[in-house]
Amino acid sequence: MKKISVALVAVLSLVVILSLKEVHVAEAACSPTELSSCSPAITSSSPPSPTCCSKLREQKPCLCGYSKDPNLKQYVNSPNAKKVASTCGVTYPKC
Repeated sequence: MKKISVALVAVLSLVVILSLKEVHVAEAACSPTELSSCSPAITSSSPPSPTCCSKLREQKPCLCGYSKDPNLKQYVNSPNAKKVASTCGVTYPKC
C-alpha cells in the first residue's frame, strides 16, 4: 500500500509540473497584436502606457523574431520603439 501511495504522489507531481510548464509556454506565445497598445508611443512622441510596458515585457522573448519579420521590422527596429523599450525598463535584445 505504501508503494502505491508513493507512486501516486510521484505521478500527480509529474502531472502538476507538466501542467505548469504548458501554462508558461502559452504565456510566452508570440503575438505582435499584443503590442498594439504601444502603437501610439512608437509612432509619436507620447510616453508608453502601463499596458504597453506590461505587454512589452511579456513579448520580450519575441522581439528578435519581430525584428526579422519584413512586415514588423520597420516598427520594431525604429528609434522610437527602442526608446519605448528603454522607458519601460525592457532591455532591447541584440539579435
